Amino acid sequence: MPTDQDWAEDKQLFVEGEVDRFDGLSAAPGPLAAEFVALSAALLDATTVQDVLRRVVRAGRAVVEGADLVSVTMRASGGGFHTPVETDELATRLDELQYRFDEGPCIEAARATNRGVTASADLGAGREYPRFGPAAAGMGMHSVLAVGLFPHGDPPRMGALNFYSFQRNGLDETDRDIALVLAAHASTALAATQACTATDLEAAQLREALRSRDVIGQAKGILMERRGITAAEAFEVLRSASQSLNIKLARVAETLVSRRADL
Repeated sequence: MPTDQDWAEDKQLFVEGEVDRFDGLSAAPGPLAAEFVALSAALLDATTVQDVLRRVVRAGRAVVEGADLVSVTMRASGGGFHTPVETDELATRLDELQYRFDEGPCIEAARATNRGVTASADLGAGREYPRFGPAAAGMGMHSVLAVGLFPHGDPPRMGALNFYSFQRNGLDETDRDIALVLAAHASTALAATQACTATDLEAAQLREALRSRDVIGQAKGILMERRGITAAEAFEVLRSASQSLNIKLARVAETLVSRRADL
């Protein structure tokens, strides 16, 4: 199994472009190369947008050493953005802050006319993103890097691949270069599926919304029966629990429904 030192050395060689470092063709590739080979094979098997994105964020968490969280921003048909896949719910909350402020690296990477790479090494300072930066720092996040999908394509791009670090200066140039390669893989795979359309993404969101509505309705019914309260009061109980636990309301409802026998 590759050690942390193996990863560090392989990434440095990758950035320096030292591709002729093997004595012969039989030499084993480093862990970074092996991860990209595995990702390419996995993307060939992916048949939907969700499959592609899940595999990309998993690989992103593995190969971008400085990243604590990874997410994907996708453009919606109405011109806005949403986050269909992430490694942690906090990443979605950070993305959604940017959508609300209409400011931040993932939006800039998707809209920028340059190569589509944006970053901040110290979000709390608010230099790059005066509103989003301090808000993100207040949630414990201090560095961010976003790469557009496609990185060198003309905007408007289909979205962005986002990397977050809890540390100031937590994402360096090596991470940026690897993120660019990963974003290029992701972009090509998304295009190849011929499924990255607003209609497909919105249909997936609609199914999730309907499923969430059903489970919330079940949870409300349980609370109304057990506590003798109204539907509005039951919803308020769920909402308050969601806020206090910092968990999505639908997940609170799922937990309640699955443990109804314990209530």
